[in-house]
Order: sequence, then C-alpha cells, then structure tokens
Amino acid sequence: MVTTLEPQIETQPRTAVGKDGPYHSALTSWAPAAGEPAWLQTARRIGLNRFSELGFPTPRDEDWRFTNLAPLTALPFRLAPSASDHVVNGETLASLPFAQLPGDRLVFVDGRFAPERSAIQPHTGGVVVTNLAAALETHAGALEPHLTRLASSEGQAFTALNEAFFTDGAFIHLPARRAVADPIRLVFIATGCEPGAAVFTRNLIVAGAASQATVIEQYISLGTDPHVTNAVTELATDDGAAIEHMRLQDENESAFHLAAFHGRLGRSTNLNLHSLALGARLSRYNIRACLAGEGIEAVLNGLYLADGQRLADHHMIVDHAQPNCASHEYFNGILADKSKGVFHGRILVRPGAQKTDAKQTNKNMLLSDEATADTKPQLEIYADDVKCTHGATIGQLHPEHIFYLRARGIPLETARRMLIHAFAGEIIDRVRSTPIRSELDQIVWDRLERHEPVHVGAHN
Repeated sequence: MVTTLEPQIETQPRTAVGKDGPYHSALTSWAPAAGEPAWLQTARRIGLNRFSELGFPTPRDEDWRFTNLAPLTALPFRLAPSASDHVVNGETLASLPFAQLPGDRLVFVDGRFAPERSAIQPHTGGVVVTNLAAALETHAGALEPHLTRLASSEGQAFTALNEAFFTDGAFIHLPARRAVADPIRLVFIATGCEPGAAVFTRNLIVAGAASQATVIEQYISLGTDPHVTNAVTELATDDGAAIEHMRLQDENESAFHLAAFHGRLGRSTNLNLHSLALGARLSRYNIRACLAGEGIEAVLNGLYLADGQRLADHHMIVDHAQPNCASHEYFNGILADKSKGVFHGRILVRPGAQKTDAKQTNKNMLLSDEATADTKPQLEIYADDVKCTHGATIGQLHPEHIFYLRARGIPLETARRMLIHAFAGEIIDRVRSTPIRSELDQIVWDRLERHEPVHVGAHN
C-alpha cells in the first residue's frame, strides 16, 4: 500500500504500435465515415494520431504499474462486425438484471444500436433519449460542444482509440428543470462473434439546470470467447442537476474491458456514481470528475469482485477546481483465488478551492492467501482551508469479528457469510434508487453465495 501527500511526477513510457502489431492494419486503413460532421472527423483523426504516438501503456507507466496489458496486446485486433439483432432474443433480455424496471431501454449489440430490441418511451418538454448515431443527424448542434470534448484523449491511449473508432452509444439530453422519473437503461451486449473482436461505444449525457435522471449502464457477453470492450461516457451538468449513474460490468471471464467516465459538473450539481465490476479477465475503469462550480456534492462508489486470475482496476481523479465542494469516494474489493484488485485514486484541490471537503477510502478483503490488492490513494492539495482524508486497508476476515458472532451462537460458516455480505453492503447501501439497490443486493448475494471461499476460507 502506498499513500502520499506529495504531488506525483508521472512518466509515461509506452509500447509503440509497430508495423507488426495487432492494431497497425486497423490504424492504417482508417477512413472517416461518410456523412459525419467535419468537427467529429477532426476529433477522430486526433484520437487516431494520439493512439499511434502513445501505443499501449506498460507497467513502467506510473498509472499502469500494477496492471499488465500483455495478454490484451497478444490478441488479434478486429473491429467487431455488425451483428444481427436476432442474436439477442427477448428471453435473453428478460433474463438480464433490471429487466423488470420501467423506463427506457436502449440495446446495443457489438457497439451498434438494436432498435428492434430497444424500447424508448415518448418524452415531452425537450427531453431526448436516443442513440448517438441518430443524434448526429438530428441534434448535431447539441452534441458538438460536448462530444469528445469532455473526455480528453491527451495521454490516454484507450480514450484516444475510442475517439477514433466508436460506432454508437447513447445520447441523453435533459433540458433545464426536467426530470425523468424512471431509470434509463443502456444495455451493451458483446456477442464475441470472433476472438479478439473489439467493440467501441461512447455515451453522452447533457443535464440542464435543475434536471434529474437515473442512468444504468450494463455490459454483458453472450459467448465465452475473448473480446475487447472499449467504452467512454461523457457527462456535462448545469447548475443544480441531480444525476445517479449506475454501471454494472459482468462480461465473460476471457473479456478485456477498458472504460472511462469523464464528467464536468456545474454549480450545485449532485452526482452519485456507482460501479459494480463482476466480470472480465481484465477490467480497467478510469473516472475523471471535474468539480467546475461551487457547491457540488459528488459520491463515487464502487464494488469489485474477482476470482480465478482476474484483475479489476479502478483509477480516478477528482478535480476540485472551485471552492465549497464535497467529494466522497468509497471503493471495496472482494478478492478470491489468485485474483488481483487495483485502486489508484487522486483528489486534486486546486489553488482557490477553499472549503473543500474530500474523503477517499479503499478497502480490500482477501479470501485467499494468493489474492492480492494494490492500492494508492493520493491527496494533492494547493489550498489551505480544506478538510481532506484518505485511507486504504487490505486484509482478510478479522478473527475478532468472527469470534464476536460465534460467541453469540452463530455458526462459523454463517458468521463468515454475514461479514462478507456486510462488507459488500457498505457500497450497495449508498445507491439511492430503491429498486436498483434491491436488485444489486440480490445480484451480489447470489454471486457470493455460489463461490466456495465465501463458505470456507484460507483462515477460519
């Protein structure tokens, strides 16, 4: 575990994209899509050039020193072809989490909108819920100030790659003082049609002053073949907006999931951002939140479960650019077998951002002697009237806690299960939406209950 109060100087030596690399042919054959606005074509070229210059991060890169991408770079790189809507049937959709919730459902199959499997309700008052490709034709003026502008690709190889290749995603626009009562579900399905198939999606959420919405992103795989998901979500809020964003990643055990969230928050915004990482061989979630106005309250909340030899990585920067803002980060990991959890969080308090209230906590529970966790919480503070704390823990179930429960007549196995579920519940309980929270609780309960280390651990 590493904690520091000192600003970090980060070097970024990369692995260049050579002529024999898996991405070379895709990069050299790239051409702008017909009909796209000139500003988007320019952005795609910038992303393409940046990735070509950066190449893949390596463990020598400070931001990636705990996460080795060698298995990813060994995959053949193929842009996933268009898949038929019929590979996803109604029964599959009905079996997914949150399927019974009311509200809009936008389904994307291998990165492309599937209208036959989607259900978008009619909205009034200027609310727009649609897919990005359609919005580029009908709402290009609303997209231009934000799309590819919020998620900077400078120094970010996978964001740059997404900028060049994203095929579709969701566009949500909430005018001032408009509220969408029911959750908006974005369902991303990877068919794994061929080994190494890569899917690129991008979502844009623009929330006007005093608007409100709940958005769910969920990522799943249909098959077991290795595939790559590269997803970016951009959020821009105006004064007093309230957004709850839930992200559920449950792709197959061979998948590589590389994602980013970039938010620029206006004055008095209330943001609740939740991440639940259950799947993928390797997952990485970059979170960048810029608190660009006064009076913002942001909660960043996450739970990652890993077993086998899987790796779950969260990397985030919360940028306090204005005074009188609060941010609280809570991330818990439950790691079994030879799995690995990585957490790298930084709270940046800029000069003049007085009265900042920031807290960052990362806890890791190891269910075996071979599971590992690398955690690096950081504070970088350039103001003098602030309240900032950070902390991290790595350990197994505490013998005293087990003894306390057993002394009250609770059997050993039940005591272990209670403590593990309670550890996960710390994160789930922060989800504000009652139906979403209830379903998440059941998902995590079922996932933990079917895993042997929950019942019999290395240390009893």
